[in-house]
Amino acid sequence: MTVATRRFQALGTTAHVCVTEPAALDVAVSAVEAELGAIDLACSRFRDDSELAALNRSGGRAFEAGPLLLEALDVAIRAAHLTEGDVDPTIGRSIKGLGWDIDFTVLVNRGEEKTFEVVPAAGWRAIRIDPDRGLVRIPAGVEIDLGATAKALAADRSARAASLAAGTGVLVNLGGDLAVAGPPPADGWSILVTDDHRSPSDADGQTVAVRSGGLATSSTTVRRWRAGGSEHHHILDPRTGLPVDEVWRTVSVAAATCVDANTASTAAVVRGHDAVSWLQLAGLPARLVALDGSVAYTCDWPEETP
Repeated sequence: MTVATRRFQALGTTAHVCVTEPAALDVAVSAVEAELGAIDLACSRFRDDSELAALNRSGGRAFEAGPLLLEALDVAIRAAHLTEGDVDPTIGRSIKGLGWDIDFTVLVNRGEEKTFEVVPAAGWRAIRIDPDRGLVRIPAGVEIDLGATAKALAADRSARAASLAAGTGVLVNLGGDLAVAGPPPADGWSILVTDDHRSPSDADGQTVAVRSGGLATSSTTVRRWRAGGSEHHHILDPRTGLPVDEVWRTVSVAAATCVDANTASTAAVVRGHDAVSWLQLAGLPARLVALDGSVAYTCDWPEETP
């Protein structure tokens, strides 16, 4: 089976679309672009015209949200519930306080170092949703950041939409958040799992086959910046508002959806030494790489051969 691929920039990262029928690539890419455009308009923290930006400006008043933002908020609240608050969407002011207040590409290239403010998350239970009326209310001063779940949701939605539109097997990879839909290649989708999704095919890591569901990798080695005289990474402990201590430099998880995989991989980085037992209990296959390069595995994740 011949696989056709296309890469393009979206959501502040690289989108990678693969199909099992080359003639269907254009249709699949168009479907993915439509989904990503909708997610960006609904959920971006860096667009003044996004629904999320308007919600964060609502000042405690009830906000009428569209269906996609409501779905993304439901997904984020579910992630917070499943991880006991390790993944919390109310970290908007926390991440902004550490200096990430603009698109990441601009952040790392602006050549100036900002002071920072430590702001613990308000807590996901502060979000109130009236699904019947489509209304959302957050306390004044609280800001939502959907970075931990919205990109994974976009991967899931894009893969389904592309497979339906193109009538073929599809893989969508959004900067390490990966979802597949439709019939896979005979040997599955071949994926290099490594610290940085931008790495070349011969980089250090492990190649695995994915046939269904999603796979996500969370890492402290990418998305790093300086503020207040120190270096920061983007995975925060919502309880403190600070980047978590680095026990694992990279955690990759396979699950039924990319959202579930990314929720678990992010929570595992936050949980540190407790991550392996937590993932085992959840029944999730995972590959965890410690700072010294040693690797731990959970459940059915295939161990690497020397």
